[in-house]
Amino acid sequence: MKLAIIGATGSCGRQVAAQLLERGTLPAEGSLHLIGHSGGAHETELWGLRSDLLDAFSDRAPRIEVGTDVAVSGADVVVMMAGATVTPDVTDRALLAETNHRIFREAAADVARMPAEPTVIVQSNPVELALEIFAEVVSRNRILGAAAWSDSLRFRLEIAAELGIKRPMVDAEMWGQHGDHIVPMWSGVRARGVEQGRIDDVIGRATQGRSVAQLPDEIRATRDHVVGLIKRGEVGDAYAFIQKQQPDLRAAVKPLFTHFTAGRTTELATAHAVADVVSFLAGGVRATIPAQVMLDSEWPGLTGPLAVPVLIEPHGWRQVVTQNISAREKDALDAAMRAIATSNASTSR
Repeated sequence: MKLAIIGATGSCGRQVAAQLLERGTLPAEGSLHLIGHSGGAHETELWGLRSDLLDAFSDRAPRIEVGTDVAVSGADVVVMMAGATVTPDVTDRALLAETNHRIFREAAADVARMPAEPTVIVQSNPVELALEIFAEVVSRNRILGAAAWSDSLRFRLEIAAELGIKRPMVDAEMWGQHGDHIVPMWSGVRARGVEQGRIDDVIGRATQGRSVAQLPDEIRATRDHVVGLIKRGEVGDAYAFIQKQQPDLRAAVKPLFTHFTAGRTTELATAHAVADVVSFLAGGVRATIPAQVMLDSEWPGLTGPLAVPVLIEPHGWRQVVTQNISAREKDALDAAMRAIATSNASTSR
């Protein structure tokens, strides 16, 4: 595998590179291409990052190259990590679109000049806007958004905490939008080594008196309250407030808390999800994971960029894996699709 990271010198891009090398995901005969802006600090930092990575991982690292043009990298997998991120004053990912759409278009134009069509993994935000733009130059089955996988891992963690077990014992997924219209799929929650009654109790407490249709409003209200506490320096109170919420709401809001209090961003978890997806592709094993993809009614009634479960293979995704879900969950997916379409359409092109 020859892999290129666009935005390699950013906090998350650096972590993707380090975690892939730490795992040994890239074969010795492969290559890792660190791609950054031409000129200025970003280009200079590429060389320092390359040197640091070699110091740490040279015993088993593939060839590491630096560059400013992914089109000449020869990569067969491109990881999109470039772009601005949220701030305490701009917490809605949709508002990032006005800043990041230009970056997405420039990156997509570079990818379009690659001699062979690559597989593209997107983790920049808004991920749905990036997917739509990259789909103009790359076959849609070769584009995966990794944000749904990171959302699902967080959801699993919160459910595991409720049950007093480890995350790998939980199966749970987040679909829909990577943002306010995220859709927790409570109908598919499973846990191993736990009595079904305990699982039912967790689901019952989380859904009693609440509808998945209300979750976007809950996310916005909780996020605003948490950000206000953080701005006042009441970080401990902000965390305690999040911990009082139900697992789906914690999974949706806690990353924002981490982003604003960890000193940088959610770089470890964000990169971990990308490294997982790359590992799935590199391993050549067919697996089903939730991911943002460009839909064309593979799930009846759903089109455009949206997170659903897909069967992945070495070059992208093969099919959408439809499942029996509740009517309310389907309505929430419809609402997420409409919200994404509205947001993308309102962005300057």
